[in-house]
Amino acid sequence: MINKNSAQGSFWSTKLGQAAMASIAAMVLMIALSAQIQPGAAKAAPLGHPAAESGAMVEMA
Repeated sequence: MINKNSAQGSFWSTKLGQAAMASIAAMVLMIALSAQIQPGAAKAAPLGHPAAESGAMVEMA
């Protein structure tokens, strides 16, 4: 059985634990900043996609 008391503090002091904390902090910051952007606030011009009329355009995400 794993001793939870000794395992709790040791993970966050490892490089993997520090990378996990940095990742969590970056995600929280991204969510906080994206919540500041209101959908109707920016009025950008519509984007015209240059595509040939005879060809098909496929978007790869």
